[in-house]
Amino acid sequence: MERTKVRVYFSLFGDTFPLDYVTEKLGITPSNTYTKGDIITHLPTVLVRQETCWELDTGYQESLDVNDQLQQILAQLQNKVFLINEIKMNYSVECKIFIVAEIEDGDTPAIYLDRDVIRFASIIEAEFDIDLYAYPYEESNDVLFE
Repeated sequence: MERTKVRVYFSLFGDTFPLDYVTEKLGITPSNTYTKGDIITHLPTVLVRQETCWELDTGYQESLDVNDQLQQILAQLQNKVFLINEIKMNYSVECKIFIVAEIEDGDTPAIYLDRDVIRFASIIEAEFDIDLYAYPYEESNDVLFE
C-alpha cells in the first residue's frame, strides 16, 4: 500500500544569474539547477526553460507532517538570509518555497507554517506554492450500509 509523501523545495529563480556563484556563496550544493534556454528533455514535446533556477529539495518522503520537511530546508538556509537577500538584490531573482503532498488513501498531512518558517519567508520575501495530489482511496469490500 502506498503511503502519503511530502516534498519541500526552495527555489531561487530569475532571468539569468550565475548558478556556480550562488552555490559558492551559500556554501550549499543544490539539488537541481537549470539555465534559461535549456531544453526540457523528459517531456513528450520539446519545451525550453524560461528562467534560470537554483533549487534545494528534500525529495519525496513518507510524512504526515509538512513541517518535518520544511524544517529540513530551513535548517540549511535559516542562517543564510543575508546572503540570499544579497543574491536577490544583485541578480533580480525571486524566492519560492514549494510544498508538494501526494496524499494516499485519505491520509492528509498536517499543513502549517510555524513562526520560524514564516519569519524566514518574510525576511527573504519568499512566496509559498502548495500542491496537493489526492489519489483514490483503496476500494474496500466492507459494506458500510445495508
